[in-house]
Amino acid sequence: MAKILLVEDDTFLLDVMRNILGEEGFEVVPAANGKQALDLFVAFKPDLIVSDIMMPEMDGFELLEAVRAIPDGVTVPFLFLSARTERTDVTRARGLGVDDYLFKPFDAPELVSAVQARLDRRRVVERFDTRSAHLQTVIMLANVIETRDPYTAGHVERVRKLALNLAFALDWKQEEIAVLEFGSILHDIGKIIVPRQVLKKTGPLSAEEWKLMRQHPEAGARMLEGVDHLRAAIPYVLYHHEWWDGGGYPSSLKGEQIPPEGRLLAIVDAFDAMTSNRPYHKSMTPAAAMEEIHRSRGVYFDPHMADIFLHTYRTDLDVEGPVG
Repeated sequence: MAKILLVEDDTFLLDVMRNILGEEGFEVVPAANGKQALDLFVAFKPDLIVSDIMMPEMDGFELLEAVRAIPDGVTVPFLFLSARTERTDVTRARGLGVDDYLFKPFDAPELVSAVQARLDRRRVVERFDTRSAHLQTVIMLANVIETRDPYTAGHVERVRKLALNLAFALDWKQEEIAVLEFGSILHDIGKIIVPRQVLKKTGPLSAEEWKLMRQHPEAGARMLEGVDHLRAAIPYVLYHHEWWDGGGYPSSLKGEQIPPEGRLLAIVDAFDAMTSNRPYHKSMTPAAAMEEIHRSRGVYFDPHMADIFLHTYRTDLDVEGPVG
């Protein structure tokens, strides 16, 4: 339930607005002037302030300026109610950081719409800020892995871009794409358990080394299990080495038993591995890697996703002619 601090010196109008917003499910705390509102702001910590301008003791301009001077008040939406329409008032309000202006007289739908619009905007901003902070943490974790394996430098960023392009081509929802970005960055986080000498080995891995390497999807999934905002990315970490024919690891899933997150990442991860220099092979050209993806559709890769990937990649490169 959103909390609204409602500031108005006209007691009749204050009661009317309080009832309107209360019926819409908002928690409303009323104040008769700016000074009282400022004290309530500190105690109440509202999600939105709706305030008249012309008030005794402390007017709306002074209240807005005081709120913006408080660290917790910098980002709180502030909606002015006023019968004054002079340009100088509007300009002053904008300069102090007001978010919107609702001119009197207004009806109930106008008030509710203005309040809801400011609250929706705040939620979008908060989601963006939170996601940005999480993304920075995720990138830092991925960089830790890459510093242990210099041959994979840049791999995470390339896989992220390829994965996003494929997800957009598959018409995935925005929420799914947001999770995909975390998952593509963190898909090899479990390699933290793999010794450097194994990661850097130029020759074939021994049976024991392969056993250790194949543990990294499950190790990565365990690492993310306890982090609430990263748990949704686990399918990317856990299933990106599963094969369409059931020959992959760690669970030997087959076909559509493999979650779509794992099927998508398997394609872009393999493509980047093939087109990058590694201790155990030299890089292929993109054209050769595309041929390999085409040959492996229905064996290693989801045929439909592989076809979309090949079409999208060729379109991005503006390359003509079929693959295969």
